[in-house]
Amino acid sequence: MKLLGKKPLHDFKQQHTDAKKKIESWESEIEDATWKTPHEMKQQYPTADPVGSKNTIFNICGNKYRLWVLIDYENQIVLIKEVGTHSEYEKWKII
Repeated sequence: MKLLGKKPLHDFKQQHTDAKKKIESWESEIEDATWKTPHEMKQQYPTADPVGSKNTIFNICGNKYRLWVLIDYENQIVLIKEVGTHSEYEKWKII
C-alpha cells in the first residue's frame, strides 16, 4: 500500500512519544501490505473497524489512541485522515 498524508502521524509522534514505536511499526506494516479487501485487512488487524466502504479506524497503543484512514483497496492507497486520543476520536465526523 502507498501511505499518504503522513504529517499528522509525524506531529502526533512528537506529542505522544509513547505511541512513536507503535505508529512506526504500523506505518511499515501498511507500506508492506497488499490487501485487496477489508476482509484481508481484518485478518492482519482484527481490532480495526471498517466504517462504510473506505473509512477504517485503527487502535494504537491498546485503544489509547485512534487512527482514521481511508483505504482504496483497488489502487492500493491508504490516506491518513486523523490521529488522536480516544476522547478526540469521539468528536470526529466519520462519514
